[in-house]
Formats: sequence, structure tokens, C-alpha cells
Amino acid sequence: MAAAKKNLVIVESPSKAKTIGKFLGSKYKVIASVGHVRDLPKSKLGIDIEHDFEPQYIAIRGKGDIIKELKKEAKNAAKVFLATDPDREGEAISWHLAFLLGIDQNTPCRIVFNEITKKAVQAAIKNPRPIDLKLVDAQQARRVLDRLVGYQISPLLWRKVRRGLSAGRVQSAALKIICDRENEIKAFIPKEYWNITAELKKGKKFTAKLAEYNGKKLTVENKEQADEIVKVLKAGEYMVKKVEEKERARKPYAPFTTSSLQQEASTKLGFYTKKTMLIAQQLYEGIEIKGHGTVGLVSYIRTDSVRISDEAKAAAKEYIFENLGAEYYQNNVYSNKKKDVQDAHEAIRPSYIELEPDEIKDSLSKDQYNLYKLIWSRFMASQMSPAKFMGVSAAIDNSDYMFKATGSKLIFDGFLKVYSPGKEDDSDKLLPHLEKGEKLELVELLSEQNFTQPPARFTEASLVKDLEEKDIGRPSTYAPIIATIIERKYVNREKKTLTPTELGFIVTQMMEEYFKEIVDTGFTADMEDKLDAVEVKDVEWKDIIRDYYGTLEKELETADKEIKKVEFEVELTGELCEKCGKPMAVKHGRFGEFAACTGYPECKNTKPIVKSTNVKCPNCGKDIVARKSKTGRVFYGCSGYPECQQSYWNKPIDRKCPKCGSLLVEKKTKTSKYACSNSECDYKEE
Repeated sequence: MAAAKKNLVIVESPSKAKTIGKFLGSKYKVIASVGHVRDLPKSKLGIDIEHDFEPQYIAIRGKGDIIKELKKEAKNAAKVFLATDPDREGEAISWHLAFLLGIDQNTPCRIVFNEITKKAVQAAIKNPRPIDLKLVDAQQARRVLDRLVGYQISPLLWRKVRRGLSAGRVQSAALKIICDRENEIKAFIPKEYWNITAELKKGKKFTAKLAEYNGKKLTVENKEQADEIVKVLKAGEYMVKKVEEKERARKPYAPFTTSSLQQEASTKLGFYTKKTMLIAQQLYEGIEIKGHGTVGLVSYIRTDSVRISDEAKAAAKEYIFENLGAEYYQNNVYSNKKKDVQDAHEAIRPSYIELEPDEIKDSLSKDQYNLYKLIWSRFMASQMSPAKFMGVSAAIDNSDYMFKATGSKLIFDGFLKVYSPGKEDDSDKLLPHLEKGEKLELVELLSEQNFTQPPARFTEASLVKDLEEKDIGRPSTYAPIIATIIERKYVNREKKTLTPTELGFIVTQMMEEYFKEIVDTGFTADMEDKLDAVEVKDVEWKDIIRDYYGTLEKELETADKEIKKVEFEVELTGELCEKCGKPMAVKHGRFGEFAACTGYPECKNTKPIVKSTNVKCPNCGKDIVARKSKTGRVFYGCSGYPECQQSYWNKPIDRKCPKCGSLLVEKKTKTSKYACSNSECDYKEE
């Protein structure tokens, strides 16, 4: 008797397949497509403009064996379920899979779940649906529009500026925002102002700040004015005019959306947006947890909604009552900032409330633990009572001048018990007991010169916030956008700030002059609304492409005629060509910088640019240089490679370990600055 056929479930990633497989039992087989299987070709535009912008999809190169295996498994399956991610891109992947596997897209073949839990996966299997072509077309519209912009403007930049550059519908608008901020900073003229504060005493010392003169707000503009005021104040007396006590509450924050998670992880954990999304995806797809097996720890991580399911709210309420007390619970309701937000998914939250971060810490990497704790704490806090403070404010008179002093005391910690907003705590900044009409002793009067500051440069967190507020792109695109503008050398990341390069300014200026709509934030936001309308209002996606392409085509023709080739000053490496003796210069290609002979085309010598650490290899005595791995991670290896394969992940210094004689490397932590490169040696030093 032939064995019964199994049902086949197809997901994107092997880790997701592993997590889901244990929920479905022996009647199901779960395999991974390993991402996209069909896409537009990389080598050409891939859009038939002459035939109404029809996309020319092909099987992705290198996916032949995977597609062959998928077809084989689908042919032998009783039924095929397509379980790719629950968003537009996931729907499009399922659509492509259905095409390749010969599955009727109108049959109930698609299953979706917001979290990878047994209950959610089993419920999805019981409720399959046809592929949602509105979601597919919304994804196609974005893909085709971005391809038309990128693949037609980028070659123009290659010809007119430099090889390896790119332009993009959202990328170019984001770059312009950064360049505009830099121009604001350059144009900023600082203005002088002075702060006058009084250190007063009644039992204990406290500080009051000069705020008003004759009942009006006071701005002290120069030293002469400040000195005159100080003279009057020293001659006068400080008397309490008014004291107010008021209880105030600080409400908890809504649970995370994709954007707010990226911002908070950047601010609190120092994560780049790309890193945040990578680790969040790991938490969503599943991690091996001791005693629990493979567990999907958080709900779907691409969402712009703050909605929470009734089931999740009930679980949080039960946890709070049992572990913190009834007084810490409050049934908070959050609304999305934008009325037209796509509400397909809940906010980002833990899949299992009972899996406390510290309980599973040993099963997570340091970064996974920190991000999971952030998500878990933020969600729990969102279901808790406000923190309560007793605030005290005092108005203190001296002649016609009025000082203000404030203080507060935390009287109930509420949500602060599990989550710190990251701002300076208001707790325990107490004023002494003050009464109206009493005189105060002056300890010291301070007059301090200050200057107004220019707007701050963007960090990844503040750029994400600005992009979201301007409705440019979607949160799931922010990480690749930021990574691209840095990779293309349009922007430098200096510590946490993003600073545009000369190249970034040149490209932005060119885009502003010849492709105004692409860099216009208002137009970009309006285009996002039109693209969303494909999904929610039955708008025909090709109508959007037709309307836009006519303008783009004319702009491309004008730009190609009018833009002159940008000539950059030759940047020499300081080395001479070993073949002809002429200086070597820095050149830029699609894979980054390299050194090329200035004698080109007669001499075509090129070589990679390496940065020396000025440390000699302990094995062969050659220089140790900075290199990049295949994944882009910087490491340090001997310049004598491949003959000598000595390498370090951390930057070595020209000192040896006093314990074992190996090189020391930079390894900055809270307790150390340098450590021994020998993994078997535990030597560290500050």
C-alpha cells in the first residue's frame, strides 16, 4: 500500500521552516524557497515599455536547484500551502511560486499568520485563501516604478559622474533631506544669548532660572545687558511669589511599529537600522530556546500599526496581575498616527508573554537578547498604568525680575517599572518646602554666555523619524535605503551622524535640476499614497506607471543632452605603479575603491586599496592590513596572503601580550580596552 501523500508548506527561510515544522506534525512537510525565486533580470531593464510596461520576470540565477526541488515536492504533495510573509512582498513571492509550480492562484493555497506560534500556524492552515492580487499588484507597481527610475537614471549618473552610482525613487529623496540639513547647518548664523541662574537656599540649596521681566518673557542678548541685570539682582532680595503643587502623569508609549523599533534600537542599543531588522527577523522566524525547542519569539516585524489583538492584551493583563499587581494594569487603547495606515498586522510584540528576556537569555546572542528585551518591555509597558509624579513649581521675585524653579517626586512608578523611556528621570528633583511671601538666601548668581545652535545632523534614528513623518517610503525600506546611500559614498556615517559627501551633493544637485519630482518630498509622499491605493482602492497599477513615465522619459532626454561630465580632482594613493613607475590614483568602480595607474590606457595596472595598521605580522613580518570579508565585515589580515593566512577580527596594536606573547587587539568593553588575540589567553587591560 502506497504511503499517503503529505501536505507541502512553502516558506522563505530555513529557520522559519524549522520553527513551523514542529507545529504541523507528520502529515506536513515544510520547505524553504530561500527568498525570492522569480524577479526582474539584473542585466537589463526587464520592463517592456512598448507593451504597456509588462514586467519580464525570470527565474533568479542560482535558484535552479531550489526551484527543481520545489517542483518535485509540489508534484508529490497532496496539497500545497504558500506561507510566505504576511505583507505585499510575501504575497508577491507566493504569486511567483504559484506560477512556477503550476498552482491555480484562485484556489485556497495561501496561508498567513502574524506570529509563528502553534495556535496561529494551525489556525492559518484551517483557513487558506486565494492569492490576493491587490497585494501582488501593489508590490508590482512599486517594483516596476523603482526599476524604471533606478535603471534609467543610474546609467546616466555612470556616464556623467562616476561608475557604480545609483539613483532611486525613495533613496534620492532621502539623500536630499540629508543634504538640505547640511546646507541649513552651513548657512546657520549663531546668535548670542545669556542665561542667568540663581543658586538659592532654604534649608537646602536649589537652582532657579531667570525667566521674566515685568511679566514678559525675557531674552538676555549680550554681556552688557547681562551685567546690568546681575547688578540689579545683587542689590535686590529673593522672595517667593507663588508656589504650585500638581500631580501629573506620564503615559506609557504604544508598542513598537517597524519605524519606532528602528529609532529606539538606534538610540538605546546603538544598532544601525539594517542590524535591527536582521536581528528582528531572526526573533520572528525562530530561535532554539532551551527547554522549548525552536520558538518564534516576536510577531511580524514589518508593520506600521499599533493595534494589539484581544488575545495578546488578555495575556499581558494576566501577567501584570500575577507578577506586578492590579494597580499596575490599565486597559490602554492606542490609535495609529495616520488614519490611512495599513492595518494588516499588529504592533510588534512578544509571541509568548511568559518567555521573559532574562529567563531565555542563555539561548540568545547578546544582540538578540537586547532587542528582544526592548520589544518585550515596550509591549508590557504599553499595557500598564501611567507613572505619577508630584510636581512643584515656584515663582521667585527680585525687583521686576521673576525666576522659576521646578522640582518633582516620583510617587508611583507605573510602566517605568519595566520600561525606561530613555529620557532623564524626573524623580527626586525636589525643592525645599517653600511658602508664599518668604525670603530666600542667595548662595551664588551665575551669568553664562551661550549661542544658538544649528539644527543637528541626522542620525539613523532621526532620519527614519523624518522619513516617516514626511510619508516617504515605507518603514521596511528604511534600512536598505540608508545602507545604500552610505555604500554609494553619498553619505558618511561619522559615529552616529550622517554627513553628505561632495559626491552626495553633486548627485542631489543634478537630481534637483533635472528630476525635480523624484527628490521632491511632497511628490514622493503623494506617490506612496497612489501606490497604496492599488491595494486598498482597486486602482489599476499600470495607470500609475503610465502617468509617471511620460514625465520621466522627457526628463531623461533633457538630462542626457544638457549634463556635462563631472571631472573630479585626481586623488593619488602615494604609491608608484610597479609596472611603469607612474603614480597610482584612487578610482571608483561598482565594487568600491581601487588603485589604478595614471598611465592608463597605455598601462592598465590596477590593484586593491589596502589600509595598513602599521603592525607587523608575527608570522612573516609583513604589514597587517584592513580587509573586507565576503559579507562586507572588516577584518585584519597579513598582506602576504595567501602564503600567510594570519588574520584577526579585531584591530591589532603594536604590542604583545605580557602573558603569552601574542599580539594585543582593540576590544573595547565596559571593563577593557585591549585584549589578547589568543582565544586561549584571558589577558585584558584597560
